[in-house]
Amino acid sequence: QVQLVESGGGLVQAGGSLRLSCAASGRYLNIYYMGWFRQAPGKEREFVAGINWSSASTRYADSVKGRFTISRDNAKNTMYLQMNSLKSNDTAVYYCAARHYLLTKYDYWGQGIQVTVSS
Repeated sequence: QVQLVESGGGLVQAGGSLRLSCAASGRYLNIYYMGWFRQAPGKEREFVAGINWSSASTRYADSVKGRFTISRDNAKNTMYLQMNSLKSNDTAVYYCAARHYLLTKYDYWGQGIQVTVSS
């Protein structure tokens, strides 16, 4: 199993930056694919960015490509989402998640953290 805890959310102005952190615990992190999701009010949860814990290969939603960067620090068992050039429609609850790299369903989730971008 993987346990995930997000931190670093808050209120920022449009055009600003914010970095989210996801502290992960688990014995076999190298076999997991981890990612960030978000859910805005009135909208369904959407994929934001993902990273292979072992190889550090990444994938991004088109809506955040070029603005957000996902990364991980193996020594700290922590995943990050650096968010730049934030827009008001980036406002959402952001979730850290993980799945076994051979599966399609994300079974492990953090509690979620609020990111609010003021216009």
